[in-house]
Amino acid sequence: MYAGTGSGHYTGSLTQTKTGEAVATFAGGCFWAQEEGFNQLKGVREVVSGYSGGNVPNPTYQEVGTDVTGHAESVQVYYDPTVISYRDLLDAFFAGHDPTTLNRQGPDVGRDYRSATFYRTPAEKQEVLAAIQRVNASKHYDNPVVTEVVPFSVFYPAEKYHQNYCQLHPNQPYIQHVSLPKVEKLRHAMKGKLKQEG
Repeated sequence: MYAGTGSGHYTGSLTQTKTGEAVATFAGGCFWAQEEGFNQLKGVREVVSGYSGGNVPNPTYQEVGTDVTGHAESVQVYYDPTVISYRDLLDAFFAGHDPTTLNRQGPDVGRDYRSATFYRTPAEKQEVLAAIQRVNASKHYDNPVVTEVVPFSVFYPAEKYHQNYCQLHPNQPYIQHVSLPKVEKLRHAMKGKLKQEG
């Protein structure tokens, strides 16, 4: 994944939950496709691209790309649990990327592109483990799931120029050839739960 230079972390109010809202955090390779994919789902109000799972405060995109900070490119999903369940989000997550490739998604290689779920409660952890069992049992992928299942600690929103990247740059070659096919996989798997069907 390549983006031009830019600076400044995203500081919008979208990183605040609204009354009755729940939050989920996932890492599934380049956050551009993940953000666009989750944004397609009914009940999802907002998706923010950023970094989670590392040990350096407020990392930059360039720092995360060195694999030194320990972060993964992640998305934070703000959703209405009365409209869409955490289980549904997990189904979308596992459909929208390849959870069987260790520290890699297609052309993107490194721990910053690892597959990971960041659970907030013991119930969410059990949901993740059950989802992994479902995916493995389905034989949808040739190899077993290698997604990390780790407790959520902190999420740092990425720089402004990463937010809503697919929508803003639909003709960019990486978006055309890597991101949008992942979004289509997610849409196909989540028919009936999309904001816009068809």
